[in-house]
Amino acid sequence: MPFTREQLSAINKIPIQAPVAVNYLGLVSDEQADRRHHGGHLKAVHQMPTTTYDKLNAEFDLKLAAGLLGENLITTAVSDAVDMSESTVCIGDIYQYGDGDDCVQLRIVQPRRPCYKINDQIGPMASNRNIAAWITSQGIAGWYFQVVKEGVINQGMPVYLIKRPYPFANLQTLWQLTNQKQPVSADVIEPWLAIDCLEDSWRKALAKKIKQT
Repeated sequence: MPFTREQLSAINKIPIQAPVAVNYLGLVSDEQADRRHHGGHLKAVHQMPTTTYDKLNAEFDLKLAAGLLGENLITTAVSDAVDMSESTVCIGDIYQYGDGDDCVQLRIVQPRRPCYKINDQIGPMASNRNIAAWITSQGIAGWYFQVVKEGVINQGMPVYLIKRPYPFANLQTLWQLTNQKQPVSADVIEPWLAIDCLEDSWRKALAKKIKQT
């Protein structure tokens, strides 16, 4: 749809009830207007924690609803389950959505980097403050999945963590390392560089943090 700066954008998402097929490029009924920076097999599905909206609404005195930041997947913890957020998910995690032959399996490969479109989208409601920069400083922009198994995703289906090869690599720590201004010991960074599924731009950002001795 028409957006700011005479551009098109698909940032506005709305909840849907019908099942959606998922292939290696993501949800087949979803779209991205800027395919240079969005979409592709390493940004196939974007999940946002519900806590991000809670924090934004509290910080900027807003009443934002899920979907305004462009994500196309949200989960809700039930019973005593741990909610999915940057502090509880890790690079390399594989989550299964649904059961049976049509289930979808998704691997976390990178956090999302907020861009100026978030400011254009909700900045005017927050006295034009730089919301994208605030989200980056907090490390709460959600994450991108790579599709491991194609299938069908539907509202209300169960979600399971089926593989966690890098339990140290939670996204909260990744953001802290990349946002840190001081150099970081190679002993801290090198295990991250060994993660084969970590998206390359994040690997390069981490490598630049290594303290030279």
